Formats: sequence, C-alpha cells, structure tokens
Amino acid sequence: MSAVMSQSNDGDGRSRVSLAELIALRTRVGRAKLAALVSRSARSGQQSSRLYGRGMDYAESRVYQAGDDVRRLDWRLTARSGKLHTKLFQEDREGSLLILVDTHSSMRFGTRVRFKSVQAARSAACAAWYAARAGERVGVMAFGQADSLLGPQAGPRGALAVCGALAEWDARPTSDRTESLADALTRANRLRCGASRVLLISDGFSANTFSGDVSTRQRLLDLSRHTAVSVLVVADALEVALVPPGRYPLEQTGERTEVILQSERQRRDFQRAIGAGPARLGELAQSLGLRWGNVDTTADPFDAVIGVLGARRSA
Repeated sequence: MSAVMSQSNDGDGRSRVSLAELIALRTRVGRAKLAALVSRSARSGQQSSRLYGRGMDYAESRVYQAGDDVRRLDWRLTARSGKLHTKLFQEDREGSLLILVDTHSSMRFGTRVRFKSVQAARSAACAAWYAARAGERVGVMAFGQADSLLGPQAGPRGALAVCGALAEWDARPTSDRTESLADALTRANRLRCGASRVLLISDGFSANTFSGDVSTRQRLLDLSRHTAVSVLVVADALEVALVPPGRYPLEQTGERTEVILQSERQRRDFQRAIGAGPARLGELAQSLGLRWGNVDTTADPFDAVIGVLGARRSA
C-alpha cells in the first residue's frame, strides 16, 4: 500500500479537485434512467413529490414524529396498530436538490487513487448533473473548513455553478475551522432555500462521538420532517477493510509517521479506529430509515450517487 498522497494546488483530480473533470461528469448522467423522486416541500413540474396537505392523492402513512401536523393523523391505522401514524400525500411538482458537502480536514486523506475530498466533489457533481437532467434546481452548501452556500439554480447553469463552487472551495488554503455535523444540519434546515431534497456527503468524522450521537440524530430527524434526506458516506479503502500485515507510512498536515500492523488484532483495531467516522454515519442513516449508500476513493461515484437519489441505470 502506498503512502498518503501529498497535497497540491494544481487541480490534478487526485489531491485537488479538477473543475474540468467535474464538468466532464455530465456525460455519465446520460445513462441514468429517471425515476420518481421523493420530497416534502411545495414544487411544480414533472417529478413526483411527497408532501403534507389536503386535496392531494394519498401516498402512505408512517409513524407519527414530534412536530407532525395532528390534522394529518391516520386514525384508522392508529386504531389498528395502537401507535400514532401520520398521512403523507402526493402531488406532481418541480423539485429542488440541496447538496451538503463536508470540507473538514479529515476529508483531505487518501491512500488509493484520490483524496476523500476529491471523491466527495465528484459525487456532488454527479448529483448536480442528474438533478439538472431531471428538471430540478440544484444548490450546494459546504460545512467544515468552508461554510458557503450556493442557492438552488435551474438547468445546466445550476449544475455548472455547483461544479465551480466545489472547485473554488477545495482550492482554498486549509484552516483550523470546524463545524459539527449537528450544527451543519441545523444551518441547512434554516437555509435550505425551499429544497425538496437534501443529499449529505460526508465521511462522518464531524458527527459527535458521544454515545448514540443524539444531537446529530435529532438534527437529521428535524431536517427529514421538511425534506427528503439522503446520505452518501465517503471513505478511504483503509477505513473500510482490513489491510495485509506490514508497515504503512502515512502523512497528514505535513507530518509523516509509520504504522506497524502485524497481528490480526492490530489490523482490526486500526481499521475500527480509522473507520469510525464512516461506520458511525452509515449506522446512523440506516437506523433512521434514510436512503443511504457509501463510496470509497477508488470507485466511480456514479452508481452510488444515482442509488441514493433513487434512479436506476438504463440498459
């Protein structure tokens, strides 16, 4: 296994985001078959959305969550199950996707092909091009070292703006600024710009490490009451699988170190520690019933992105 790649500012697509590559990803979206998309905010257009309201077609019922409108209670299902349930309704409207991209220093790490930060940007670009093709407006919000917001815009121009923002944020000098995932989700809920869907792209290390990650869990629940939330977990190969026995040189923030991993226990403990963020975020998304997936730094992010956004590959 090679050492972690050194950082540079040349936009090589490995340690730094390449704007040309993000734009070129537009061609990948042409092979995606559009599917019905889910949301919970008012919109108009070709996609199907899930909303609260009257005078709309009934879609389904789910267990009542704090903050739900009591006028939308499904009394028949409540009586049968003994638990409060809320009705959800469908209406055809135009969509809007807001992509949340983690820019913490933990994302500037990679042992295979590229940094997690570069893979996150590639994933966000795929999502932006897909949303534009589906007729949705698309925007992006950075959290971590960058804390900027680009409001949703329509068409290819909106996707191009997202690609430009991703490249610009990645090119900024590194800083010590941090923002917990819980705080970022609170900000996204406040500034979601009417987005009907939110896609979170992160390695999970910005989530709280306290037992159960209660704060992040609550913020995800709060956001999912207003919009459909999907999660894409970005991880390095070193964070998701056991490595063979050996000596592994690593570099971070200019400091080099060597990790010696011989026994299976050493390798498992190392993988568990270094992969704690991605594992925690994936478990959290799954426990909340959110649509989620993962992608490592060696993969083409297209399938993972389309999977969490609900589309299928065409033949």
